[in-house]
Amino acid sequence: MPHIALELGKNSASFGVKSAYGETQEVDGAQFTPVALTFSGFGGGSGGAEGATEGEGGGGGGIAIPLGVYVRREEGLRFEPNLVSLLAVAVPFVWVAGRALARIIRALKK
Repeated sequence: MPHIALELGKNSASFGVKSAYGETQEVDGAQFTPVALTFSGFGGGSGGAEGATEGEGGGGGGIAIPLGVYVRREEGLRFEPNLVSLLAVAVPFVWVAGRALARIIRALKK
């Protein structure tokens, strides 16, 4: 565990653009490049409060939301969105935006 920072440093090279764009695949003469929205985070700590059990720990995690795919054919390059992910993100967003708009209108009426 003493070299956790070095291990995280080695693994962090794959973050960023490499995690958002997948490897290009070729199917029936068309090239497909998957695209995702990615988030990741890490944390750690050691020691404890006075009287508490001392220890060390750490963790990390991430999420990837598939946005769609770039398709390259003879006609050119085109982005095709992932409609399921679009709906999964858009429905809660529209609900929250609608509630916020309703509260703003209610506050302006007073």
